[in-house]
Amino acid sequence: MTDQEARKRAEEMTQRLTTAQKIGQLIQTERLSITPDEVRAHHIGSVLSGGGSCPGENKPEDWTAMNDAYHAASLESDSGIPVIYGVDAVHGNNNVLGATVFPHNIGLGCAHDPDLIERIARVTAKEILATGVEWTFAPTVAAARNMQWGRVYESYSEDPEIITAYAGRFVRGMQDDFGEDSVIACIKHWIGDGGTKYGIDQGDTQISEEELRRIHMPPYLAAIREGVLTVMASFNSWNGYKIHGHKYLLTDVLKNELGFNGFIISDWDGCDYLHDDFHQTTALGLNAGIDMFMVSQKWREFADSVQEHLRTGAVSTERLDDAVRRILYVKIKYGLFEKPRPAERKWSNHKSFGSAEHRETAREAVRKSLVLLKNENEILPLSKDARILVAGKNADDCGHQCGGFTVAWQGISDSGEVIDESLQGAAYSGYGANAAVQKGKIIGGTSIWSGIKSAAPQAELNIDGSKADPRKHDAAIVVIGETPYAEGMGDIRQGDNTIIEMGSQIKGLMKVLHPYGDSLELRKLHPEDLEVIRKITDKGIPVVAVMVSGRPLIVNEELELSDAFVAAWLPGSEGGGVAEVLFGDYDFRGKLSFTWQKAEGDNFRRGDEIYEPLFPYGYGLAYGQKYNTVRRTAAESGA
Repeated sequence: MTDQEARKRAEEMTQRLTTAQKIGQLIQTERLSITPDEVRAHHIGSVLSGGGSCPGENKPEDWTAMNDAYHAASLESDSGIPVIYGVDAVHGNNNVLGATVFPHNIGLGCAHDPDLIERIARVTAKEILATGVEWTFAPTVAAARNMQWGRVYESYSEDPEIITAYAGRFVRGMQDDFGEDSVIACIKHWIGDGGTKYGIDQGDTQISEEELRRIHMPPYLAAIREGVLTVMASFNSWNGYKIHGHKYLLTDVLKNELGFNGFIISDWDGCDYLHDDFHQTTALGLNAGIDMFMVSQKWREFADSVQEHLRTGAVSTERLDDAVRRILYVKIKYGLFEKPRPAERKWSNHKSFGSAEHRETAREAVRKSLVLLKNENEILPLSKDARILVAGKNADDCGHQCGGFTVAWQGISDSGEVIDESLQGAAYSGYGANAAVQKGKIIGGTSIWSGIKSAAPQAELNIDGSKADPRKHDAAIVVIGETPYAEGMGDIRQGDNTIIEMGSQIKGLMKVLHPYGDSLELRKLHPEDLEVIRKITDKGIPVVAVMVSGRPLIVNEELELSDAFVAAWLPGSEGGGVAEVLFGDYDFRGKLSFTWQKAEGDNFRRGDEIYEPLFPYGYGLAYGQKYNTVRRTAAESGA
């Protein structure tokens, strides 16, 4: 169906709807806040799952049955408009047990491989479809400009070049021809989310419009050219004004100037922070250009509020109709009206979910994303016959290597527990409220340790390194780094002054969460890592450090003590891909898509006139390459 035909059909349908039916299309609410009967009665446009909120035993068949019930109910409503279901499948269908979990975006950026990105999107689409779901809030196309931001790992790069090359390819892999193999993509978060001052999540991006357009806008242009159907508004502000209420950026630029024909969805209760009066926020968001509202619980109040604004004239019928037309256009363009019910679709409950074929694509992504920072005396690749001690808290924990947004919002550990259960109940923009958090291990994946053990039969696991013995061990692999976090819970914040400063400059409300730490130095965040390395090197055993993290960290001491140092980022469920490179089955090919800072407080970025990082953008060794030569070459080309 052509765009013109889809828009014409959407217009005709809009004109037939009652006001209540139109308002219902504007609503997306969390599954625990609404029943299928309520979807039917109130003509609801969309339902979603917050992080960790899942049906039944969190298996594909549980999801399919749930979405089938919502879908059937929506068709039985007076409007007969099918509901769409949304999930945060941001690195695979990461919400569901047994899914293939891909590396987070920071690792994929280092792979510099747009073809791989499209294939990952196609696999992810199939695993989303296996659960009967039609819509994912991905890809994130933020340019992360400060490593203190808790969402750095959701960004492919600090620079728009890689992100722009990836954005359209990811959308193409997801949406394809809108046929039975496709899902609806959503680029996020419009706009400037990675550029906030001090890297504060939901903070203020204090830059000129020229820089906003040059650094943060290009990936959106690529995605729009590829026909992306939805865009999510960002929580951040731009020079003090919140994006959710920013008519210039939402309507004048995104819709009118760039020609985006789909609909804009808010982030989780995103308009609530425009004003301390909920009734006022609905008009502010709708008039600014928000079309669908992600309202976690107060969807009834939202509907009543819009109805009242229409009565008083605070919101025009024309603005309501425009939002409804856009939502219907997306549903029509995707072919939702013609698709079978979820239980009867081609990929629902398909055996390819979490399959070996899908996992091989993820292993390839792991191999291509690893960045070798140091290889003293060419200790790597290791011999498969070597006697290797494997240590470090992240060596045998699939949950840790997957990071946040995996099964639960903040991620899980291999104990099967969420990282911090108290966080899951927090009334927050990033899911919680009354979400039912699924506990469980990563199913079907391999830890880094299990990959090493498979490659090197004489390897021995000893997490704290206490069994290190030069008579028994030729070398040690120590897997260090961060533990899972998501969104604002990953921020690095030195004191509360920065928050106070932001709060005084932003016109609206802020939701501030406890940060991950107060330093980007690994030895301060996780002193146990340096302790394990020292414990082993003090006995004369050479160490290969493998760092699992969502961002570059200050690792000067750990780097100095280690004979080799590998940035593994957050590799996802297929830790075996790390071992395949360490033992030489494949060479290192990852190149930094972020600048690696030398000291706390540094924030050098590609293109800066003064550029003195520890490792420059574009740096990454392969076997046989020398550290100083590659670093100099990367600095010359990357800056």
